[in-house]
This record gives sequence, structure tokens and C-alpha cells, in this order.
Amino acid sequence: MKYTYLLAILCISWTSLSQIPAGKSVISSLHIFDVKTKKSTEILKEHRHFEAPNWSVDGSHLLINSLGLLEKISPSGVKLGQLPTGTIQKCNNDHGYSFDGKTLYISSSDPSSGISGSLIFKVDSQGGQPQRLTNQGPSYWHGISPDGKTMVYCAERNKNFDIYAMDTQGGQEIRLTTEEGLDDGPEYSPDGKFIYFNSYRTGKMQIWRMHPDGSNAEQLTFDDYSTWFAHIRPNGKEAVVISYLEDQKQSHPFGHQVKLRLLNLKNKKIQDLTEAFYGGQGSINVPSWSPDGSKFAYVRYELEDKNP
Repeated sequence: MKYTYLLAILCISWTSLSQIPAGKSVISSLHIFDVKTKKSTEILKEHRHFEAPNWSVDGSHLLINSLGLLEKISPSGVKLGQLPTGTIQKCNNDHGYSFDGKTLYISSSDPSSGISGSLIFKVDSQGGQPQRLTNQGPSYWHGISPDGKTMVYCAERNKNFDIYAMDTQGGQEIRLTTEEGLDDGPEYSPDGKFIYFNSYRTGKMQIWRMHPDGSNAEQLTFDDYSTWFAHIRPNGKEAVVISYLEDQKQSHPFGHQVKLRLLNLKNKKIQDLTEAFYGGQGSINVPSWSPDGSKFAYVRYELEDKNP
């Protein structure tokens, strides 16, 4: 299998920007979806490109990335300022908090390291100078174990993208998947019993889960959509996923028709939550459930003509 085209799938803001049509600029709108009422509320709309909301564990803010920096937004849409990340200034849209809310994990390139591609760092949840954890790139953070001891991530090694695990204090990485094709978006269940991920191993991007050691992989979705990023609800019973209406093969591009759906993790039934909207990469790359599991955050996009 050839992997030259896989650069298109990388979950980074620079890739999204490169996919914006010539002569156009982006309008981004941050939304909160209430699972009980099935209603989506727009809390922030700006004529710029931002991505990938996380919800803080204490519920006080959402965290987004834009042009390499991280910003805090209140649940009502008030801009709370930048979260400092020291010399790490090229953050992409793979970031998130530990279950206890004390640590933030970010993915970013670091020209000073001499290592090419995205690397994974950790920093205090209030910000500071991040500590680098991975020694190879590209590496993209996606999940943390409930006990805070292990992180899981997507990484390209030897021209194949697989899922890896590493101690959150750093050290040797452990390869968890070995299938041909892309495995991405690993995320722990709240009880730590499973890692959920999306995989192209069947020739269609679908949601899977496996045990934390990589064993007993099980497919959970079986339709014709390209479905990515299972974000597990705090109750551990469901996951919100993003589905492209048209098959995107192994790509996760910006600027396509997508919808968000709710996957029942027990019976594998899936239901639509949103109508189709213009989105994709940047809409919901990372965990974004509210602490009580009643809501989640995501981003919609529009295009406008650039000023002459």
C-alpha cells in the first residue's frame, strides 16, 4: 500500500489551512450540543480558523487551537485568553486533559528539537513550559488512561500509521496495532477497559475497540460512511463520532459534508445527532464532552470571499 497521500489525513491546523480554496477565508463557529434536547447552540462565531474544542474537567472553559496557540473560551462563548505553552508555539488540534484535570497533553512541532513532525508534550493544565514525551515524529496525542499513567497516540513509523502507548512520564513507546492502513484516534473508556479508535483495516474507515494491550480488536460500525474519532461519554455507554457523508478513504479532510452521531457501545446501534454541515478536520478531533456528559462541543465552518 502506498502512503504518500496519507499526509492529507494528519490532524493539524496547517493541513486544514492548506485545504481552504483559493480566494476564500474561513468563518468558524463553536457549538454546544445538548444530548437531551437534541439542540445545538452557537456560542462563538468569528471570521478566522479555529479548531478542536476540549472541555475542561472543572467545566469552566473550552480549549481550542488556532494558528499554533491554545485559547480558553467560556461555555457561554466569552474569550478568556491564551493558555501559555512557553516555547511550544505550533500546537495542532490533537490536545486534551487528563481525567483528573491536572495535566494537559498537546501535539506540536518543535523546530528547536531537531525532530521533524508533530511531537507530544505535557504541561500543567494552567499552562507553562511543556515537557516533551515523544522522541519521534510525527506523533499525535489522542487519549489518556483514567489513572493518568498511560497515554495513547497515533504515529507514523516505517511508513505506516498505527496506535502507540507510552508511560506519561516518558520512555519507550509500545506499538498496539500492526494492521496495514491507518489506525487513528485512540481514546480510553472511562473504566479503562477499552481503547476506542478508527481504522481503515477493512477498506472503509470505521470505529473499533480493543483491550489496552492491543488485543481482541472488535469492529463497532458497519455502514458506508467514513467514520472517525469515537469520543466516549463520561457514563461510558455511548460515544459521539463524526461521519463523512461521502467515502474519504483514509483521509480526514477539512471542508466536507459531515454529521455527528451517537454510538451505543453495548448494542452498536447508532443515531444521527446533527443534520449534515460543512466541517471535517477541526470539527471534533478530540474529547469534548462536558464533565457531566450532558453536552459536547464542536466546530462548524463556512467559507467567505477574501477582501479584494
